[in-house]
Amino acid sequence: MMIVGRVFIFVCLLFSCGAAGALDAASVSSAVNLVLSSGQRLELPIERNRAALSAYYISNHASPYWVGTPHMDQFITRLNMAVYDGLNKADYPIDALTQMRDAANAGDAEATARAELYFSSFMITYASDLKIGRVTPQKVDPNLFRNAKTIDVLRLLSDMGRARDPNQFLAGFEPRNPHYQALKRVLKVYTDAMVKGLDWPVIGAGPATAPGGTDVRLPKIRQLLSLTGDYSGADTSSSAYDRELAASVIRFQTRHGLEAKGLLGKQTLVAMNVPPQDRQKQIMLNMERWRWMPDDLGNEHFLINIAGFELEHVLKGTTVDRMNVVVGAVATQTPEFSGAMQYIEMNPYWTVPYNIASGEMLPKLKANPLAYADDFELYVGGKLADWGSVNWQQYGAGTFPFTFRQRPGPKNALGKVKFMLPNRFNIYLHDTPAKDKFFNSTRAFSHGCIRLSKPAELAYSMLARKGLDKAAIDSIWAGGQNTRIDLPQAVPVHIVYATAYSDENGIEFRTDVYGRDRKLYAALFGRAGS
Repeated sequence: MMIVGRVFIFVCLLFSCGAAGALDAASVSSAVNLVLSSGQRLELPIERNRAALSAYYISNHASPYWVGTPHMDQFITRLNMAVYDGLNKADYPIDALTQMRDAANAGDAEATARAELYFSSFMITYASDLKIGRVTPQKVDPNLFRNAKTIDVLRLLSDMGRARDPNQFLAGFEPRNPHYQALKRVLKVYTDAMVKGLDWPVIGAGPATAPGGTDVRLPKIRQLLSLTGDYSGADTSSSAYDRELAASVIRFQTRHGLEAKGLLGKQTLVAMNVPPQDRQKQIMLNMERWRWMPDDLGNEHFLINIAGFELEHVLKGTTVDRMNVVVGAVATQTPEFSGAMQYIEMNPYWTVPYNIASGEMLPKLKANPLAYADDFELYVGGKLADWGSVNWQQYGAGTFPFTFRQRPGPKNALGKVKFMLPNRFNIYLHDTPAKDKFFNSTRAFSHGCIRLSKPAELAYSMLARKGLDKAAIDSIWAGGQNTRIDLPQAVPVHIVYATAYSDENGIEFRTDVYGRDRKLYAALFGRAGS
């Protein structure tokens, strides 16, 4: 501040600092230009944007946007309401900006120039936080693979200079994605409930209750489900578990990924007793995730939610299909990334990943050298070999030169079809003979790839664009031959981890199966979530 202070001593000599009344626009511009061209290092918020600020105010001869206008008050109000944008108002120096506004209004040249530059700097920060997110994905978790997004700061400043209202201007930086916008709307519901101090019901412990029974906790459950939007009936004191309440409980259970039969058991009560402030933060975490996503998901695209164990096929903004999926287990997590489905492989081979071959299959081969001979091919150095020719006892995980490939057939781990989106993680979508896993409400069982509950239906849909009808596709499967079919146009596939998201049932909440919410919470709010 000593260096900056000396700069402003000279500014004061030029522009009669301390005189009553605000400086005129020309004087403010001269003061700002002098600061930016001083060659001295300025305060960090200004310094990190100095090049763009200099281009805007000096090269482009921009007039002051903040001082002498209502814009400062409007922006401060927006910062105070940052929670409604899914942001944390503690991240912004509201008190300091308020003091600068007051000092600038007093007509002091130093204060006026500092205020103009500070407000512009934090406009850049806030717009960037809205547009591309507060944190870099891979700094939060190594399993997040999103292309880095940037913001054109000079263009931002230039557009700002033409904006009549900074709040309307900022609205243009919010993701227009319908999932983001739906989360923002429900965030307001939870935040308003907290601001108004609503008495959020806490449901006490007790035995499980089925529809048709009675329970003294039911009046509180009605009250709670009214607040969450699941119940619209009368707020009665009845202890009878009637049909109307049962339908509301089933809706609540569906939205929370629970077994939706209306039984008021332990898991349902745990979900009901999540405090509103925790739901508020969960929504904010997931709004941040949508800021990392591409602005355009594609006119047609697949959205696979790891935490929701679901695939959604979207065409022109409408969900045309939805199915359950199985994703990677906690030890073999499915990464988050965006790719494109390029081709489909019918009657696929399965090349066994190294860690499965050396870690899970090798011990069985040591006990029986022909354990996999019926269904798998053995390759050494790229050449087909005989299972009985290898002394498996001399090999381990660190000395394993073999490749195992499972032949097409009913036992194949990939089932009848796989959908390829070439990527460095070797993740793809596929059929599976293990259909029982789809009946679980939590479906994290795979080694990382994504198993589909309706693979044949998806194949029929995707291959119709190649002119293949159901009979032709069934014929390929019946032939048993490995067949690759390229799609006429690649279709974007986005693999996300959303524990709060918009669905056909409204806003759905899921448990943090991979612990990624905890990591993001720490990055955004400074400590682990409860």
